[in-house]
Amino acid sequence: MKTLVAYFSAETGKTRKIAEELAKSAGADLYEIKPAEPYSAADLKWVNPLARCNREKLGKKDVPVSGKVGGWDEYDTVYLGFPIWYYGAPNVVSTFCREYDWTGKKIYIFATSGSSGIGKTAEKLAPYIKGGEIADAKRVTSASEVL
Repeated sequence: MKTLVAYFSAETGKTRKIAEELAKSAGADLYEIKPAEPYSAADLKWVNPLARCNREKLGKKDVPVSGKVGGWDEYDTVYLGFPIWYYGAPNVVSTFCREYDWTGKKIYIFATSGSSGIGKTAEKLAPYIKGGEIADAKRVTSASEVL
């Protein structure tokens, strides 16, 4: 069986950097979760209450994902990374999770944040990861904190 690092990263690229380092260290495949409609800098300006990221999160909107993970059934371990938005995963991550069968997979959630802790992020994401086992969830600042 194989290991996958799937991640969504916003404009700063902090999550991307950690995901890339983690995949290299773990000998895992890497998959970037991308929204079908890419985010602009203005879309991610969370201090603007009308920014797209705020409208999606507060409106509990699905965010369509571009592409699919090839060979999904081959993976038994998935590291899932994203920045914390409103004390949880961005909606694009929830949509991504809902599109797959997680049965038998062990999931390690790693999240980045400028100030928020991990909180109940795993519990909020669990309904979208049906059949999978969330083994760990933590806020990290480097790949070495994940392994």
